This record gives sequence, structure tokens and C-alpha cells, in this order.
Amino acid sequence: MRKTTPLITFLACLVVAAAAHGQTLVSPKTTNNKFLFKDANGKMQSADVITKYQPKKIVSPVAKVDKSINPKLMRAATIAQERANAHSRSRCWAYVKQALLSAGAVTSYPKTALAKQAGSELVNNYGFKKLPVRDPYKAPVGSVLVYDAAKSAGHVEIRTKEGFVSDFRSKTPSPRPLIGVYAKG
Repeated sequence: MRKTTPLITFLACLVVAAAAHGQTLVSPKTTNNKFLFKDANGKMQSADVITKYQPKKIVSPVAKVDKSINPKLMRAATIAQERANAHSRSRCWAYVKQALLSAGAVTSYPKTALAKQAGSELVNNYGFKKLPVRDPYKAPVGSVLVYDAAKSAGHVEIRTKEGFVSDFRSKTPSPRPLIGVYAKG
């Protein structure tokens, strides 16, 4: 009796399984940056071959550290990042308040309830200034970004070196309309 190797046994099983599903095995071909193959119904299909993983430069680079911004805000960003969850718990302003207080960036716990009111409270009570930044990706590390939302409390987050953080971490900023970017020196 002839001895079979595990590879031959595997290939035999593959052919039997394909025949059972009514599929034929076709050697894949590439032509003009297209990958050709037969689908389960026997119809010839094609797919584009990706030749470069990322042909364009990174649009959202890592955030820059601005030396004129209070180092306590950068510490608040680190604290917020350590305490953040993987997903939102709808408590963004509470987490940002706790991070700012823990880092010593504010002297007392902010009193406003809505996240979209955070900017005015930080300016009026804690010495923050609204920065002339309209792109969240260009906000310096440690700055507080406040967003509006028509029928909700809004959103607030802190810029970190790799992304944005509130009660959760994100590589991208909130899609809501940006009210302003706030920091203090």
C-alpha cells in the first residue's frame, strides 16, 4: 500500500470539498493589475490588485507639543488617556473635568453640566483662552476641544499626541461642529 503525505491528503480533501459545493478550482491569474478568479457560481470575477499600501502622505500627523501651553494640560491629557475606556459611556465632560482637576490645571471642579458649555466656563473661571485653531488635528497636545450638538449636551475632549480622549480614546476627532479649542499658558 502506498504511503501518503499530509499535504497530499489536504489537497485531496480540498478538491472533494470544492466538488461538493459545485465549485471548480482555477489557478488565479493577474492581468493589468486585476486578479481573476471564478466565484461559487462559476462566473469569472476580477478584483483590483493593490500595489501600494498607502500612496498618499499621512493627512493627520501626530500632534505637536506647544511649549507655551501649561504643562499641567499635557499632564491632564495623560491622566485622561490612562482613565479612558475603549468605548464612550456618555460622560465625556465628567472625565475631562476629573483629568483637569487631577492634573492641577483647574483649581476646583467645574460646575457646568453640559459639555458644550465647557469652553465658556474654562475661559470665565479658570484662565483658559480660545485658540485660533479651527482644525482639531492642529490643536496642540493638552488643549480642550469643545463641540456643539443641536439637541444634545455636545462633546468635549482633550488632544493627546496620538489622538483625542474624553471618557474614551479615539484616533479621530468628534464629527460634531467644533465650537473652539481652549488652553492656558
